This record gives sequence, structure tokens and C-alpha cells, in this order.
Amino acid sequence: MSGRQIDRGRLADVVLAAVVGALGTAVAAFDDDTTALDHVLVALASAALAFHRAAPRAVLAAATVLGTAYVVHAHPGPLSALPVLGAVHTAARVGHRGVAAAGGVVFLAGYVATGPGTQHAAERAGLLAGWFLCAVVTGLADRNWQAYLRQTEQRALEAERTREEAALRRAGEERLRIARELHDSLTHSISIVKLQAGVAVHLARKRGDEVPPALLAIQEASGEAMRELRSALQVLRADEPAGTPALLVERARAAGLAVDLTVTGDERPLPRAVDRAAYRIVQEALTNAARHAGPAKVRVRIDYGTRNTTDHATDRTGDRMGELTIGVDDDGAADPARPPVPGTGLTGMHERVSALGGTLRAAPRAEGGFSVRARLPLGETV
Repeated sequence: MSGRQIDRGRLADVVLAAVVGALGTAVAAFDDDTTALDHVLVALASAALAFHRAAPRAVLAAATVLGTAYVVHAHPGPLSALPVLGAVHTAARVGHRGVAAAGGVVFLAGYVATGPGTQHAAERAGLLAGWFLCAVVTGLADRNWQAYLRQTEQRALEAERTREEAALRRAGEERLRIARELHDSLTHSISIVKLQAGVAVHLARKRGDEVPPALLAIQEASGEAMRELRSALQVLRADEPAGTPALLVERARAAGLAVDLTVTGDERPLPRAVDRAAYRIVQEALTNAARHAGPAKVRVRIDYGTRNTTDHATDRTGDRMGELTIGVDDDGAADPARPPVPGTGLTGMHERVSALGGTLRAAPRAEGGFSVRARLPLGETV
């Protein structure tokens, strides 16, 4: 539950207690036999309702004791049962049916025992018994309705998750199909071009002729195209990242890049989509640092945030998580006055983060160098 929802719930509880207290006080004011003690008992019984979310059984006990003491002392009318009715309803709403019924019975017993006139007291007690029965029934109905809403929400989440998994599976199959098509068509054609250019260069050199610059350019371009095509095919065929951000840092160090890794927060398994996106973001950031930062130092920071296991909205125990924060900074030659033109790598990072509902900032730092900041929401797991 968010802070705003909690504040609204508390405000509603205070308003409920105030309304019940105002009604009880107004009714008591018309009774000439009402004393200051009676007003205190009504006020305390009503004020207890403000805490029914945090301690429903304690609120029921307090309202029952105070309300029974009030009717025993002042012999008021049926409206004196309002604080106890509210406590019975809220207790039944959270599942304490037996305790709620017992509270109603105790109050009714006190009301009947001190009522003026047997017939009159019996009539009022019957009326109040109906009210208490309605309070218990409506509380149980509200509880069942909330459970139904949670189940419906869970089914919707499951359906959404199934749709996402199906979409990911179809996307993976489409990537493999594209990879096959590229391999079967472009790879063959480029290989022929490269082979023919290589044969022509070899024959020219064998005859002692000068190799035309255009022919050398074709040979070099076809070789570069083959390498780029192989890299693209590897990306298309790799659905899952082969490692972790820590492994990427180790590889970068082995390649000669000065990298420091800092991990903070409650480290834990991540949702698959978030884990894959985090790996690709760190991978692309380290690749860009190696290409463009020169002999620079790189700092990688991964913050898992703090785990909070209490769901105040439903009094259930779950695993509500915040967001994963990724930061990759280098002290290279990037200049804020000359921001880089976003290439395929930066565009891909933005697309991955946006697809998960996160935010990404990739830009030169004011003190020099380049900075990548990504925030990925982790959602909720059960």
C-alpha cells in the first residue's frame, strides 16, 4: 500500500470515529440523566474505532466494555450501540466472526439486564440483535468481496504474465527465423563477394600488377560485413544473457579496462526480464567505455534496494520490492558540450528500459566522462 493510500485510510478511520462519537454524544445530550462519566464512556468507545485496522479485536473489546458500562450506568436508547456495532462489523470483516458475535452478545446481555421494563427491554434487545446480526453478516460479505477482488486481480496478473511469456516465445522464434534467413541468404552472398575479391587480389599480385584500390576496399568491406553479420546472428540467437554483470566486469578487466564493481541493497533473484535487461545495460555500457573512453576508470554500481515483506493493504505477507538501480560511470574524454549521437546500443538500452516501465539517462558528465543511469521497477513477487 502506498503512503497516500495509508493516509487516506487513517483519515477515513478518524472520520468514522468522529461521526459515531458525534451521534452518540448528541443522543446522550437529550437524556436528562446523562452524566459527565456517560459522555466520557461514549467518547472513548467511539474514539477506539479509529484504530480498528491496526487492532480489530482490541477495538472490539474496548468498545464492548465501554458501551456495556454506558448502558448499565445510563440506560440509554438503542443508538447507544453504534460504537459496538461498528467494532463488531470491522472485526467480522477481517475474519474474527466468533469474537464479533461474542462482543454483540455481551453488549446485548448488559442492555437487557438493565433495561427499564421487561417487554420494552425485550423489544429493544430484539431490534439491537437484528442490528448486530446485520453487522456480522455485512462484515463477512465485505471480507468475501475483498477476497474475490484479490482473486480476480491475481487471475488478471496470471493472464498478463501468460501473455507476456507467449509474446517472448514468439519473439524468440521470430529472432531465430530471421537469423536463419540472414545466414542462408546474406552470409552466402557476402562470402562469394569476399572470395572473388580475394582471388582477384591474389592473381593481380601474382602477375605483378598493381592491385586496384577499389578491389582492396571490396575485400576489406566484405570481410568487415561478414564479422558484423556473425555478431548480429549471435545476438539474434542468444535469447538469454550468458552470465551476470559481475562476470561482465571480470571480462572487461581481463581485456585491460579498469573497472570497479559495487553492489548494495538486499541482493536477491530478479524477474527474468529485469535480469536480462540489467545484463544488457551493463554489457553495452562497458562496451561503449572500452571503445570511446580510452584509458579511463569505470565504476559500476548496482543497487537492489531494500526488501519490505509487509503488505499493509491486505494484512498478508508477500515480497514487495522497489526498483533496481544501475549506474556505470567513466572518467573518459566525453564532453557535455558535445553530446554523442545515440547509436544502436543506446537506443536499444532505452527501448529495454522503457519496455519495463523504467527510466534511463545516458549522457556525458559535467566533470567529464560518460554516465549511464537506469532504474528498473521490480514489481511484486509472491
